[in-house]
Amino acid sequence: MSAMPYDPTRVSLYHPERQDTVFIADKQYSATQIAVEASRLAYVRAEHSESPEFARLQKALERVGYGDLVLLEDKKTNSQGFGCTRISDGCALLAFRGTQADELGDIAVDVQASLVNWTEAKGQVHKGFAQAALALKSQVSSWIQSRQIKADRLTICGHSLGAAIAVLTASNLRPKRLVTIGCPRVGDTQFVTTLAGVDCTRIVNCCDVITEVPPSLFGYEHVGPTTYIRRDGSVISNPAADDIVDDRREAREEYMLNQSWRVGTVLFRDLSDHAPINYVRAFFA
Repeated sequence: MSAMPYDPTRVSLYHPERQDTVFIADKQYSATQIAVEASRLAYVRAEHSESPEFARLQKALERVGYGDLVLLEDKKTNSQGFGCTRISDGCALLAFRGTQADELGDIAVDVQASLVNWTEAKGQVHKGFAQAALALKSQVSSWIQSRQIKADRLTICGHSLGAAIAVLTASNLRPKRLVTIGCPRVGDTQFVTTLAGVDCTRIVNCCDVITEVPPSLFGYEHVGPTTYIRRDGSVISNPAADDIVDDRREAREEYMLNQSWRVGTVLFRDLSDHAPINYVRAFFA
């Protein structure tokens, strides 16, 4: 069970950037913990290097030894992310921002769910996700080349739409590690094979509805096995399908009784579970 309380508020879902980082300076964290929180921090609206939000993001990453923060942005697709490096061991982190409810550009990307050829590797992928990933490709390449980043030192991560962009980027760069939270299905079976050999951690928080779209009957398939967060915040790997069904049923019943009717909360647990902080809570005591 997680020591961090579950957050059912609308703010946590629609504005994950407002809460300060959970990183504590000089504390040691696993690569997965860093990637999970970095996926949430990618929502910090730090598009201008002179802004207070840039400084806030920079300070958060410095707590875990990362610096040389570089922002990535494509205004046409409204795609964002950041890259940073750690001097102590040469590790690099690439995090992509997910859907922002107040940005129509993000919604436009999400709804373009037809499958198109993924020319970066093989297979077919979600049209909108592909456009977002390709829009940032040149900036990502420039960052990697200018910092001489090696694939075996690179972690790519993201939440929601950001997770989808991370998956597509990883199929091209083949990093040491790919960590996604709340990731929708991105491509077909042939595309999934492009990530064979990459250490993929795909984290699903209980009832999170975004992890169930687009439907598999349209030809989509998930990348990597399931790391599942139970309704109490505990984490298990590759749970049986029946166990997930039972856990989700109980989670929804508890949520309806204890949370749905409260002012300021998300109406359904299927949406509330998508909030990045409700992923983070499972990995931070």
